[in-house]
Amino acid sequence: MAKIKIKTKKGAKKRFKVTATGLVVHHKANKSHILTSKKRGRKNRLKKSSLVNSTDHLNVKRLIPYL
Repeated sequence: MAKIKIKTKKGAKKRFKVTATGLVVHHKANKSHILTSKKRGRKNRLKKSSLVNSTDHLNVKRLIPYL
């Protein structure tokens, strides 16, 4: 008997990407509005994507099981 398929959470699918080695990447917050009061260096740091914390890694992988 076949296993039941798990639905992917669409919100998580749009927010996270999985690298070739299986790590989960996300974009940083606070880069959408009120940018005039933020320094250039801070905005440049916010451009870069970063890895999901190891404590949240398993939870995110459950949300996007087939990526």
